[in-house]
Amino acid sequence: MKIGNLDLGEKPLLLAPMEDVTDVAFRHMCKRFGADMVYTEFVSAEALIRHVNSTKQKLHILDEERPVAIQIYGRDPEAMAEAAQLCEEAKPDVIDINFGCPVKKVAGKGAGAGLLRDVPKMLDITRRVVDAVKVPVTAKTRLGWDDSSRIIVDLAESLQDCGIQALAIHGRTRAQMYTGEADWSLIGAVKHNPRMRIPIIGNGDVTSPAICLQRFEETGVDAVMIGRGSIGRPWIFGEIRHFLDTGEPVSTYTFEWMVDILKQQVLDSVYRLDERRGILHIRRHLAATPVFKGIPNFRDTRVAMLRAETLEELFGIIDSINR
Repeated sequence: MKIGNLDLGEKPLLLAPMEDVTDVAFRHMCKRFGADMVYTEFVSAEALIRHVNSTKQKLHILDEERPVAIQIYGRDPEAMAEAAQLCEEAKPDVIDINFGCPVKKVAGKGAGAGLLRDVPKMLDITRRVVDAVKVPVTAKTRLGWDDSSRIIVDLAESLQDCGIQALAIHGRTRAQMYTGEADWSLIGAVKHNPRMRIPIIGNGDVTSPAICLQRFEETGVDAVMIGRGSIGRPWIFGEIRHFLDTGEPVSTYTFEWMVDILKQQVLDSVYRLDERRGILHIRRHLAATPVFKGIPNFRDTRVAMLRAETLEELFGIIDSINR
């Protein structure tokens, strides 16, 4: 699959952009395990053009994590174009436009998935961003605002006409948020539309190698994007790649090995921030990881792990876990 001149190979696996998750340390780790392209956290166009320092820090890219896409969001076409130019200075491989974030503070203000209710403005933003930069521009969106407006098949054509070079589709409406099951049938309908020329990337509920293979085979998508399935499990990219290449599950990921990876994530987070903030940041990964599933009477241990405030306390609890 190619995005412009960027060749991602056959059946590439992409790390989805996720706020407070896909920081530089997590992206680098997912890349290490086989993610073919990674995405930054959401970058607010308004905050970026106002030079808010915490937003500017999201543009930090390591050569070791490439290829990497910077994802921007906003509701003002001029601000989005200016922000895209500022992002280009960070030398990303791709600039991605967020038309899919469903949370109220984004969509409720007319950005992200909120633009599914104002398609003319969405297309205006897309054209402005494409015209403002030289790097490939892509977009990520949802099926529509709600079940009565699943517009993605026609919308995909319109976005393509604006000049994007790939489109990622999450198989839910904005109204669904993250509930219910992702509907890949419409993603497949976009892919099989003979008028579509750009790569189509499917996203939603890919949590195992078997599901990923099924999505490729049933829909014909050019790539699969993995989001929540990677939280607390960055090695999912290695699991899936091995399965896609060999048809066999990975047999070498032991409990001890996975725990060591989680502990490395903790250390990376603490190094990037500080002990207190780093542990707070990584709690989402510890809460979501499947590593501790099935351990009898684990609830109290989980609560203690998520309440730990120092590395010594947290690692002491993790090291006491037997499986």
